Amino acid sequence: MASEPYYPAPAQRRLITFSVMAAGTLVSLDMTIANVALPHMQATFAAGPEEIVWVLTSYLVATAIAMPLGGWLATRFGRKRTMLAATLGFTIASFACGAANSLGFMVFARLAQGFFGAGLIPLAQATLVDINPPERTARAMALFGVGTMVGPLFGPTIGGWLTDSFTWRWVFFINVPVGLIALTGLWFSEAEHHRTVAQRFDMFGFITLSLAIGAFQLVLDRGQQLDWFSSTEICIEAGVAVVALWIAVVHMLTTSAPFITPSLFKDRNLTLGLVLSAAMGLVSFAIMPIIVVMQQQLLGWSPLFSGIVGFPRGAGMIISLILVGRMVPIIGPRVSLASGLAVVSWSLFLQADIDLSVDARTMAIYGFVQGFGTGLIFVPLSVIVFATLPPALRTEGAVMYSFTRNIGSSIGVSMLQTQLIQRMAAARSGLVEHVRPDAPLVQWRLPDLDFGVTADLARISGMVMRQASMLAYVSLYQFVGWLLIVMIPLLFLLRPPAPRPAAEPLPIVD
Repeated sequence: MASEPYYPAPAQRRLITFSVMAAGTLVSLDMTIANVALPHMQATFAAGPEEIVWVLTSYLVATAIAMPLGGWLATRFGRKRTMLAATLGFTIASFACGAANSLGFMVFARLAQGFFGAGLIPLAQATLVDINPPERTARAMALFGVGTMVGPLFGPTIGGWLTDSFTWRWVFFINVPVGLIALTGLWFSEAEHHRTVAQRFDMFGFITLSLAIGAFQLVLDRGQQLDWFSSTEICIEAGVAVVALWIAVVHMLTTSAPFITPSLFKDRNLTLGLVLSAAMGLVSFAIMPIIVVMQQQLLGWSPLFSGIVGFPRGAGMIISLILVGRMVPIIGPRVSLASGLAVVSWSLFLQADIDLSVDARTMAIYGFVQGFGTGLIFVPLSVIVFATLPPALRTEGAVMYSFTRNIGSSIGVSMLQTQLIQRMAAARSGLVEHVRPDAPLVQWRLPDLDFGVTADLARISGMVMRQASMLAYVSLYQFVGWLLIVMIPLLFLLRPPAPRPAAEPLPIVD
C-alpha cells in the first residue's frame, strides 16, 4: 500500500533539500572533475594512455550497472537508509581514490565510487518531489538542476585548479568533507516516513541487465580505439549486450517480481520523458568534451582558461533554472521545453559559424545561450515526467530517468566522436584536392612554399589538418542542432500535469 504524501515543515524541508543536494552534487561533479587530472595520474602510476582511461570508464560502468538497483534498495530498506549507506560508501571510496598508489587499486576504488554513487541522484530527485507540494515541484526541480547540471559544467575547472594548486589526489579528497556534511544532514533531517516492502530481489534480472549494460558500455568505451565492428572483441561484447538485454526484457515481462516494474512504462509521459532525457544527456554532457577539446587542441587554450570561458554556460543555466521554476506554473512545461530545445539548437547553429580566429568572448556568449536553453529543458521535463506517475513508482521512475540520461551521454560521446572523425577525414580529403603547386590560391597565399621541401610539406599538412578539424567541429554542432529540432514534435505527445490539491501534512513514521 502506498504511503500518503508527507510535506515537512519549511525548516526541515530546507535541511533535507540541502543534504540530498550535497550528496547528489558530489556524484554529478565526479563525472567530469577527474578528466583534467588524468595526465598527472598517468605519470604517478606509470600507466599508458589505454590503461589510464579506465579511471573514467570504470566509474561510468559501475554507475550504469548499479543505478537501476537504487529503486529496489529504497523500496526494500527505505530511502533514508539507502541514501545514508550510499553517501557513506561514496565518501570512503573517494578517500580510497585519493590515497591509491597503484592503477589497479585506483580502478577498484572508482568502481566502488560509481557503485555507491549511482543511486544518489535519482533518490535525491525523488526525495525533493515527495517533500514538496505540487505547487512547489517546479522550484524544487530547478534547485535540483543547479546541482546535477552545473556540477559537470564546473568539474573540469575545479579539477584543474585543485591539480595545479595541490595534487591530483585532492580531486578526490575534496569529496570527503562534503560527503561528511551531507551524511550528517541526512542523519538528523529526514526521518523514514516511507513504509518498506519486503520485496524479493530479482537476482537473475539484475545480473542479465548488468551484463547487458556492462557489455554495451565496453563497446562504447573501446569501439573507437578498436575500429568498432572490425574488431573481434567489439563483436563479442556487442553480441553479449544484445543477448543479455533480450533475456532481461523477456524475463521482466514474464516473471512475477521483476527487477524493473513493467507497469512503469505504461505511463506515456515517463516513457517519452526517458527518450527526451537521453537526448538531454547527449546535449548537456556529450557535447561538452567536444567543445573543450576543440578549444584546447585547435584554439590553443589551456585547460584552466577553457574552464573559465565555460563559466558563462553555467551562469546561463543557473539563471534559467531560477526563472523557469516560476515560469512553468504559468506557461506550462511543454512551452518551456520547446523554448529550451529551440534556444539550445540556436546556440549550436551559432557555433557552427565559427572559425579558427574565434575569440573567447564569442565562445563565452554562445556558451551562455546554450546553458540558458539547457536550463529551460531540465525543470519542465522533470515536472512533466512525474506529473502522471503514481507516487508508488516515483522512486523507480527517478532511477530510470537518471539512467537514460547517463546512457544517452555515453551513446552521445561515442556517436559524436565517430561523427567527428568521419567528418574530419571527409573535410581533409576535400581540402587536399585543392592544395596543388599550380593552384592560384596556394601560390597567392604561400608564395614561398616549395613542395619539394619536407618542412614546407609538413607545414601545409598541419594547416590543412587544422582547417579540416574546424570544419568537422562546426558541421557536428549543426548536426546536433538539427537533432534537437527533430525532438520538438515529441512534446505534443506529452500530457500536461493536472492540478492536484495539496495534501494535509502527516506525522512522520519512524
